[in-house]
Amino acid sequence: MTTLDTFDLQAARESVLAYCLESVQLGLNFNTQGNISIRIPGTETFLITPTDLEYDKMTPADLVVVDKDANVVDGRLQPSSEVTVHLAVYAARPDVQAIVHTEPTFANVFGVLGEPIRGALVNMVIYTKGDVPIMPFALSNSTEFGREMARYLEDRNAVVWANHGLLTVGPNLRDAFKTTVAVESAAKVLTHARAITSDPIVLDYASLGITHTL
Repeated sequence: MTTLDTFDLQAARESVLAYCLESVQLGLNFNTQGNISIRIPGTETFLITPTDLEYDKMTPADLVVVDKDANVVDGRLQPSSEVTVHLAVYAARPDVQAIVHTEPTFANVFGVLGEPIRGALVNMVIYTKGDVPIMPFALSNSTEFGREMARYLEDRNAVVWANHGLLTVGPNLRDAFKTTVAVESAAKVLTHARAITSDPIVLDYASLGITHTL
C-alpha cells in the first residue's frame, strides 16, 4: 500500500479550509488575501486554495489540486494566483509539506521597514530556525519570484515579503500555521519593545541548542 492509498484528500481539504478560517479569525488575513497549500504525499500534486474567493464563502470542494506545472488536475475553480510561488518553494525544499501565506499587521511592519524579525520569543526562533528575513518588494505571481524567495528563505521556515505579507513552511500544515502565529506574535512583542528601547533582548537560534518547541 502506498502513501497515496492511505491519504484522505477530503480530510485534507477540510483541514486546509479550517486553517484558512482560523487565519481570518486571528486577524492574519482579510478579504481574499493569503493562500494555503499542502504537498499530496507520494505524488507530484498539491492541494491549494482557489483564487479570489472569500474564506467564509469557501467550501472544501472549492480547493484545487494542481500538478508541479500548475495545471489543474482536480477542481472546478482556478488555483491561487500565487500557485507558482508555492510550487517553486516545494521544488527548492523537498522537506516542506505545507505552505501558509498570510498578511499579518506586525510582520508587515517589519516588511515595510525592511528589517528582519529578530528572535523576541523563543518559540518563534525554534519554529523559524532563526531571524525572519525580509525579501525586497517584487510582484509575487511568478515562478521567478518564488525561486528568488526560496533563496531568501534558505533552510528557515519563514520569510516576509516586503510591502506584502508573510510566508511560512513546515513538515505539516499544523506546524506551518503555528509558525505563522509565532512570527506575528514575536513581531508584535518586538514592535512594543522597540517603543521602549532601541536594544531589546533577542535570542539566537544557533546558541539555543533546542530543535523542538517548548
